[in-house]
Amino acid sequence: LRAGARPPDGATLLPVLTPDPMLQVSKLIPQGQGLARSMVQRAAHLELDWDIRQKSRFDAVASDERHVGVFLPRGTVVRAGDVLLTQDGSLLRVVAAPQAVLRITACPDHPAHEQAFDLMRAAYHLGNRHVPIELQPDHLKIEPDHVLADMLRSMHLIVNEVSEVIAKRDGGIPGHVRSSTIFWYTMKEALRPFLGVGEPHLRVLLLHV
Repeated sequence: LRAGARPPDGATLLPVLTPDPMLQVSKLIPQGQGLARSMVQRAAHLELDWDIRQKSRFDAVASDERHVGVFLPRGTVVRAGDVLLTQDGSLLRVVAAPQAVLRITACPDHPAHEQAFDLMRAAYHLGNRHVPIELQPDHLKIEPDHVLADMLRSMHLIVNEVSEVIAKRDGGIPGHVRSSTIFWYTMKEALRPFLGVGEPHLRVLLLHV
């Protein structure tokens, strides 16, 4: 239909649909620090799995069906509980989505002190392969990998594929850190409270992994 011209008799005019503008996000508030809890709880949320949360740029759809484009500084990791600030001043709460993971636990037939040692050995071998790990006192989690699963089972560990949320603290290990640093960070920060030993004794214990 040309401008200024009248439609012919019987013609039907259809509306032109335009997509909703995408909201842009360029600011992250870690764990909603400084914000009232009630305000954060009322905010719409983004449910994101770990694969998305470790990216600094991605598109998503919020719980209120708004389309969101996230553009954060490179290297930023978005964690469950963080709050994103959109260009129009609204808040978006980040929720961790369940995803397929391998849950690794020690063999229950082993004595308790050997179970802790078994998990340390597993963390060491995974760290040497630069595998991101979620660390908990009684289990580890990694992304599904049948080769790693077979290796861990050969070490007498229990490996189950489950659909779970990766923990709020995202115990993943930065990929740019050397594996020796990864290993020591893993043991000192995650397993020392579980083992109840001091750092000098822990270093000696780790020599036997």
